[in-house]
Amino acid sequence: MASANTYTARFNKVLDYIEHHLGETLTVEILSQVANFSPYHFHRQFSEYAGISVFRYIQLMRLKRASYRLAFNKLEKITDIGLDAGFENPESFSRAFKHTFGQTPSGFRRKPAWEPWSQRYELPKKERKQLMEVQIVKFEEIKVAALEHRGAPSLVNNSVGIFIDWRKTSGLSPVKTSQTYGVAYDNPDTTDPSQFRFDICGSVLENVPENPQRVITKMIPHGRCAVIRHYGSHDRLGACAYYLYREWLPDSREELRDFPLYFHYLNLLPETPEHELITDVYLPLK
Repeated sequence: MASANTYTARFNKVLDYIEHHLGETLTVEILSQVANFSPYHFHRQFSEYAGISVFRYIQLMRLKRASYRLAFNKLEKITDIGLDAGFENPESFSRAFKHTFGQTPSGFRRKPAWEPWSQRYELPKKERKQLMEVQIVKFEEIKVAALEHRGAPSLVNNSVGIFIDWRKTSGLSPVKTSQTYGVAYDNPDTTDPSQFRFDICGSVLENVPENPQRVITKMIPHGRCAVIRHYGSHDRLGACAYYLYREWLPDSREELRDFPLYFHYLNLLPETPEHELITDVYLPLK
């Protein structure tokens, strides 16, 4: 009989496989083979583990990818996004999207309602028990343009959209030639949503002039940092943060510096598929 950890690992393997093959045909037969489960019981096992059916989970992941493209890549045709999400025609895509999020794809593109969107993705977390590789590096000071998000974590994507608009209109921090950071002042799991603080940043060479998006100039200071490289969805970046604070730091004999944890996004949605995202998580040290 498989242990609880082995059982979880096998389902993690299935969830990883789904993320990497969203654009392909995914059947119970294929996924049960990935997990080495009997196809006769797999559908029920998955539903009990994830709380939803395997086909609904796959659809949600495809709609999630589509929603990023709708919000952040407005030159793409909605029809093409729907076809890539596995829908045969724009009508079926629109019905499924509205049923899931309460907005049509075109309505979401105009004004994304990120809060109900985020509630749809409160799915089981993939538990990772293995050790994470931590490196100590010296970070060089960098000037950044910063948009200060203040409010519910579920609304951060609204601020991301504003920052993208500033990048495009100002030309001061081009996404292809500049670095992108996120500075996390608070833990979203323990902070009152109205008090949550997070800066969305892009590197710049000069101070930021006044602008309608209220992007300002800040500095990420130089200093020693513990770093973990994370591969995959930004939804699971919290696991790296918890590992640094709870597991690595107590055994390291290191002390924290007076600057918050921050992220360096080496690539970004929607140009990069979610499973191919790479993010460095920095914990400042004395």
